[in-house]
Amino acid sequence: MIIGTGIDVVNIPRFEKIIERNPALLQRVFVEHERGLNLRSLAARFAAKEAVAKALRAPAGMVWQHCWIENTEDGAPYVVAEGTVAEAAARLGINRWHLTMTHDDPVAIASVVAEHLSDEELLILSRIDPEGRGLVPRDPSAASLQP
Repeated sequence: MIIGTGIDVVNIPRFEKIIERNPALLQRVFVEHERGLNLRSLAARFAAKEAVAKALRAPAGMVWQHCWIENTEDGAPYVVAEGTVAEAAARLGINRWHLTMTHDDPVAIASVVAEHLSDEELLILSRIDPEGRGLVPRDPSAASLQP
């Protein structure tokens, strides 16, 4: 069942100016391994984090670094959530994220679908993706902080 969706568009030149004026934004929003990415990838990840927040109905107290983007071996992006983001997802019954991102100057776009899978669907998914990419931890409070 789809619980929420979110989409966000980032103007890459505007995003670059914001980072130039406020370099601390990189530290506040992105986890360490994201900070070294090129500007387009950062803008797409920022859009993804915004899309996640929208799918969660923009909960107060969300910590930006409790959500980041990883990639599979073949490059497909997926959401990793912990702490405040995983807790907000669990409250809504979200246990799976779907993410797509793209960038083509001058914009970066991300779209997120937040889903609740039944135990049976989770079992089927575990056969397809044993690493469970895009899943929200069953006990968000037990999740480790940052990779």
